[in-house]
Amino acid sequence: MKNIYVYILIMAVTTYLIRMLPLVLVRKEIKNVFIRSFLTYVPYAALAAMTFPAILSSTDSVISAACGFATAVILSYFEKSLITVALSACGVVFLVERAMEIISNF
Repeated sequence: MKNIYVYILIMAVTTYLIRMLPLVLVRKEIKNVFIRSFLTYVPYAALAAMTFPAILSSTDSVISAACGFATAVILSYFEKSLITVALSACGVVFLVERAMEIISNF
């Protein structure tokens, strides 16, 4: 049980260092256009890298997950609201899962 406290402490220190070091080491404004644009897109890339695998493994079938993902991408492209995109993607996943269940019973 003592090891869990060591693990939590190490995780806390690591998380703190990741956030603190750039503030301490980089005091000047970043003027390089490439670095600024790179840093602008890092949060989106990290979010996509964490979200996409979860999307594909969150349902009973990769097919229903892919259909829900495609629905979300299409609705997002047309600038629909977040609630519309989320509910529509969930609805499509539900319908595809039910359709696959009906088809597999035949």
